[in-house]
Amino acid sequence: MLEVHDLQVAYGAAPALWGVTFSLRERELLCIVGPNGAGKTTLINTLAGVLRATPGSGGRIVFEGRDIAGLPAHRFCEAGIAIVPEGRRLFGSMSVLENLEIGSIVPAAKVRRAESLAAVLALFPALKEKLGQLAGELSGGQQQMVAIGRALMARPRLLLLDEPSLGLSPLIVSELFSAIQRVHREGTSVLLVEQNVSTALRVADRAYVLEEGRMVAEGTPDELMQRDEIRRAYLGV
Repeated sequence: MLEVHDLQVAYGAAPALWGVTFSLRERELLCIVGPNGAGKTTLINTLAGVLRATPGSGGRIVFEGRDIAGLPAHRFCEAGIAIVPEGRRLFGSMSVLENLEIGSIVPAAKVRRAESLAAVLALFPALKEKLGQLAGELSGGQQQMVAIGRALMARPRLLLLDEPSLGLSPLIVSELFSAIQRVHREGTSVLLVEQNVSTALRVADRAYVLEEGRMVAEGTPDELMQRDEIRRAYLGV
């Protein structure tokens, strides 16, 4: 479904990603883990069209057989990709409902807005009584629900999640990851970027390890857990 080949991204003269190559299969829940500063957010923002690959580097992002690396940023959503960014980035002075409806601004999603909203509220029942409340007044966990719901309102075939557990309590993290698994089971492909390695590996079909802008390991969660260097570096075991 998604093939990334030799992706290189830099901030000015400072490289952030070096020759990153990986794949995500249709209906797969793929996790990319790594330490702070590894380039995880840079990678996911590039896949969402927010950042651009280094000009002339030859890197490719092939989604459903189409090279989308050169598309304008707003076309990534039309192509079927939606992102839940790190830090949620809601419109705090707008209502929860207005934030959710923004997610369905693409014409193909807009015509099914009511259906999508019903699905989001079934996934996150806690939001039913919050639709008229300002998003900025919600708890961190509820805001993350809105951020995920907003992305799902676009009816993506590929959902990108950047550090969804960041700053949240273990109980809320468990609830959110259960929701992510449900979205995956219902047919949406998911790419999860996460620093909480143990939680991420519990839900992933496969995982890659990103370190200093390079992919350094790949395998199933069980395969990675059997590697001593991975367990020591990321799980403290």
